[in-house]
Amino acid sequence: MQNNTFSTIFVGQNLIKLSSVDSTNNFLKSLVSKSEPLPEGTVIMAENQFAGRGQVESTWQAEPGKNLTFSLLLRPAFLDLSAQFKLNMAISVAIQQAVIPLTGVGLSIKWPNDIYFQNKKIGGILIENIVAGSRIKACIIGIGINVNQQKFDEKLQNRAGSIYQILHNDVNLLSLLTQICSRIEVAYLKLRAGNYNNLRQQYLDCLYLNGVKANYRQNGEIIEGKITGVGDNGILSLETNAGIKTYNFKEIEFI
Repeated sequence: MQNNTFSTIFVGQNLIKLSSVDSTNNFLKSLVSKSEPLPEGTVIMAENQFAGRGQVESTWQAEPGKNLTFSLLLRPAFLDLSAQFKLNMAISVAIQQAVIPLTGVGLSIKWPNDIYFQNKKIGGILIENIVAGSRIKACIIGIGINVNQQKFDEKLQNRAGSIYQILHNDVNLLSLLTQICSRIEVAYLKLRAGNYNNLRQQYLDCLYLNGVKANYRQNGEIIEGKITGVGDNGILSLETNAGIKTYNFKEIEFI
């Protein structure tokens, strides 16, 4: 255990820093699978994550030493497996609240859990569960935030952004990590106490394109719709010309 100055009760109190790793999620899962005595709230932080992963086998690219790439261990045994998206909402809200004091208005959560500034992605979350029966035994939460990266690959320039590009100044990575861990702890404890409705409303309040007509792609077809809500199971509701349609993850693409 590496002690630090985090003002949290448990999230980030055990902070393990790595110079380089393929994926912090993989590293943390390996520790958990070996029955390492890791306390809840353990954070694995890497300066260079050379094979980071996003949702559904996509990749997460980050310039070494410029961004936050870390994974967090939680043990939400109080959550039924069918309610796992509630944790997704809590983590997303926590990150948005931690970063918005830096970026100001324009920071949102793109369903299901990307962090956007205006129309560019500056952060992403990958949650992987270790399940026992109908309960979540352990949860590995991978988080990537583009912080001080100034340039992106040409193919990503119109889709990816960073806090540096907003502020034109560097941000202290450890200070931002501290804020994120603090916000996650608050949201997690609210969820554990059963104060879910408040978290759900916060999620909807900062949801990208919520209530706004926009174009989407579904099975190669362009459709116009307006987000009307997100269910407790993470299902997106879209108001279209054909009525209310619902979509699971990766069934619809934002344009």
